[in-house]
Amino acid sequence: MRHPDAYPYRITREDLRIPMADGVELYARLWRPVTEEPVPALLEYLPYRLTDWTAPRDAERHPWYAGHGYASVRVDIRGHGNSGGLPGGEHDAQELADGVAVVEWLAARPWCTGRVGVFGIGWGGTGALQLAALAPEPLRAVVAVCATDDRYDNDARYLGGSVLGADLHARSAGLLALAARPPDPRYVGDQWRRLWLARLAALEPHSHAWLSHQTRDDYWRHGSVGERYGAIGAAVLAVGGWADPHRDTVLRLVEHLRGPVRGLIGPWPHQYPDRGLPPGPAIGFLQETLRWWDQWLKDQETGIMAEPRLRSWMPEPAPPGATGDLAGRWIGEDQWPSDDVREIHYGLADTLRTAGTPEGERFVPVHSPQHTGTDAGRYRPVGAAADLPPDQRAEDGRSVCFDTSPLAERLEILGRPTLQLRLRCPAARGQVVARLCDVAPDGSARLVTRGVLNLATRQGREQAVLWEPGAVAEVALELSGIAHAFAPGHRIRLALSSAYWPWVWPQPGAAGFEVDPGHSALMLPVRHLAADVGRAPIAFAEPEQAAGPEVRHTTASDPRPERLVVQDVAAGEWRLEVDPSHQGSRSYPDGLICTEQALETYRIREDDPLSAAARAAWTIRLERPEDGWDVTVQTRSEIGCDAEAFTARSHLTAWEGGAVVFERDWEQRIPRTAG
Repeated sequence: MRHPDAYPYRITREDLRIPMADGVELYARLWRPVTEEPVPALLEYLPYRLTDWTAPRDAERHPWYAGHGYASVRVDIRGHGNSGGLPGGEHDAQELADGVAVVEWLAARPWCTGRVGVFGIGWGGTGALQLAALAPEPLRAVVAVCATDDRYDNDARYLGGSVLGADLHARSAGLLALAARPPDPRYVGDQWRRLWLARLAALEPHSHAWLSHQTRDDYWRHGSVGERYGAIGAAVLAVGGWADPHRDTVLRLVEHLRGPVRGLIGPWPHQYPDRGLPPGPAIGFLQETLRWWDQWLKDQETGIMAEPRLRSWMPEPAPPGATGDLAGRWIGEDQWPSDDVREIHYGLADTLRTAGTPEGERFVPVHSPQHTGTDAGRYRPVGAAADLPPDQRAEDGRSVCFDTSPLAERLEILGRPTLQLRLRCPAARGQVVARLCDVAPDGSARLVTRGVLNLATRQGREQAVLWEPGAVAEVALELSGIAHAFAPGHRIRLALSSAYWPWVWPQPGAAGFEVDPGHSALMLPVRHLAADVGRAPIAFAEPEQAAGPEVRHTTASDPRPERLVVQDVAAGEWRLEVDPSHQGSRSYPDGLICTEQALETYRIREDDPLSAAARAAWTIRLERPEDGWDVTVQTRSEIGCDAEAFTARSHLTAWEGGAVVFERDWEQRIPRTAG
């Protein structure tokens, strides 16, 4: 990682407040080049507290942009950090209206040329796309990293129409704890306590709304730019990672946007591509985005539109769970879908075969134990050591597997595999989980990609249609997009299961399903091995960032494992404990000390889908010893189920010093419709 000693411009920094029409002010931090000439503005708009939580990351990129001639601004959304107002729903109308107002306010500053770019990762990247779809006139360009265009089926709430277990719950629990943190008196003064208590009283767990909308209705269509690609006129650089669950957004944007668009997918997790968190390699991402900003905000010809429409990383074969910098190469597609990728059919009764089925048996039963999915890995990897799925042999043993013969030559895939399955189901509800694995000659199995289908949403995510027990029907299932190279001598494995906890919440009943291999097929997007012949190589500069602040980290003396699986043999219960890597303490240069601890726990009995339970506990302490300021927030969130409903419970306690200043319980019973 390079940290430049000097930039084309000297840099100034100031904190300021941006007024909204209703009198609420949003807290902002502005880095600006020292120049008499107006410059374009760049905006990153998030709820994650610019004065502490994202301060190290912000200091890596915003000063760098300022040093290259941009006014770079980081803004906390309403009701979060040191901004005024009350917190609302994720990407709600108020948040987007405020975002438009911020864009227009920036464009009107005398130091701004009137042109604005918006960028972000995760929440910020999705918000950037949403603002672009609202088309404020000053917004000319977007860089959206690990973003989603489909809030229902590609945003850690639902997958294939099934309710996500771990991430829906963990995301809601984490957002509740993070939103409960107070404003910082160092930046807002004596009004911090009044603002905090009003904020606490307004909080609602997001899980209540998310579980109340189990099909793709208007709640999810709001903010899903996939509903209106044509509304986006700004130039979009869409960026994702093959280890991130939102990478399909990049493929869809480069396919459907009619304005200027380029796609970039690397090997990365849910992180900016220059941060060097595994899997890598990292790239000079800031330099690449500077080419995008200069092209669209300064009218400079940077050559970036001469790059392929989609650039992606094709990894070399690697053992299961491999992390660090992966071997591979960059490939380019001038259009997407690509003429160099064709769909190859693999029948489940010929090219792919399953073992252990009697000769002449038409349907193969798939009836998985409920703890299938224990080795799924983290839904949204962030670069931690235990994020990626390990060897899949144990999971394959809980599934029905269809294997090819050892491959005679290398085979590369790029895009979304699909499945056509002929099924017979004994119950009204069920789900299909499909994993595509790469099986090495030694038997080890690397997870390539996967997909889920809630059978109730087989006719579309907008409706729930129960299965007629005993009926036979054909269904289609899409797996997540991927680039992968199968080596000669390796086998392609399709593993089918009826459970995948805690990724996917179990359906009532444990009847499984039956698949007819003779009328079922896997379709792989196979890329021609000669597709790169004659193409100029794709390369990136080495990573470069501004030097961040000196934040001191103190880890716990007895740190917990990142992921711990416990089997109670007598009870037949499996427990997964996840430390989402928030444990420890951080000391900031301005004197703030922040300590966070979190633990997620998922339980299930291997024979009972109604035993599934998720729990998350958070403790966050903020203190300024020299000022005598010491506050603590503790939250506990739980979700359980029976055959008819989910039950969501949350508890929040807030302390100032040793005194409780706020306490509240939430409980809601939510009927299971599609979920």
